[in-house]
Amino acid sequence: MTAEPAPIALSLGDPAGIGPEIVVGAWRALQTSGPAFVVVGDAASLARAAGLGAVKAVARFADGAAVFADHLPVLDLPLPAPARPGAADPAAAASIIAWIERAAALALSGEASAVVTAPIAKAPLYKAGFKFPGHTEFLGERTGAPEAPVMMLAAGGLRCALVTIHEPLAKVSGALSREGIVRVGRTTAEALKRDFAVAAPRLAVAALNPHAGEDGALGGEEAAIIAPAVRALQAAGIAARGPFPADTLFHPEARKTYDAALCMYHDQALIPVKMLDFWAGVNVTLGLPIVRTSPDHGVAFDIAGKGVARPDSLIAAVRLAAQIAARRAAG
Repeated sequence: MTAEPAPIALSLGDPAGIGPEIVVGAWRALQTSGPAFVVVGDAASLARAAGLGAVKAVARFADGAAVFADHLPVLDLPLPAPARPGAADPAAAASIIAWIERAAALALSGEASAVVTAPIAKAPLYKAGFKFPGHTEFLGERTGAPEAPVMMLAAGGLRCALVTIHEPLAKVSGALSREGIVRVGRTTAEALKRDFAVAAPRLAVAALNPHAGEDGALGGEEAAIIAPAVRALQAAGIAARGPFPADTLFHPEARKTYDAALCMYHDQALIPVKMLDFWAGVNVTLGLPIVRTSPDHGVAFDIAGKGVARPDSLIAAVRLAAQIAARRAAG
């Protein structure tokens, strides 16, 4: 007899954004089929989004799965003051950070099978003293990951791992290194095996410059940094190829030739992912001792509280987290 998997810990993110309403939407879509999740956050914010009677605070995280079919379970860590949709509030920062930390701790202890994080707004957190670029780096530090974690975006059958993440475009070239590309390639290949059941991962490595540098006429990063990194990955037994001009890498025929693309900067990865499936892209953090996914969008303060936010990406993130957790458990 197989035991039921532990529920997923879902941190609420910024309660002034669309987090509460997409969490409610995801619960309504999944409450009969699962995967089950328990929200770590402010029950009052969720109750305003869900309506009276839909939300149930639970004393213990483990109690959440039993009520999931009838109520949205919440491990209630209240805000100091009610959130106002669309109004970012640095006073909520400590609570937002505490929710992420508790969700990660639950996954590290095995009480939760995975972590899914609803969107955060970075600027209010920075004003409150948050010293990490985002979720990815924060969770890497809090979970004791041996190396810097890797951000991968997945949608429509495409997976893109980012070598640099939130670097201004003018600083990307200086942020690239052979060692960094090799680290991202190695972490991605290992995750494809463990978390995505790809027995022999194939990596396609994108160039930085137009036409892959045109033999140095349009930039030297390909010859000096990227090509040596590809050779190092190959020497390590990883099926990596490139660097390829990015404008030739994402059409349907090209996508059949690799299992993940290594992209040099943020929009090089995000544009093709969102073109393939704007609503249901998922952000997966590779290289952590826990499973972590999130929706591939932000807090959307401009539409928060209006009842128009779509939960598709959060639903996809919950489902993918459950799939990865099941593969690791069977591992």
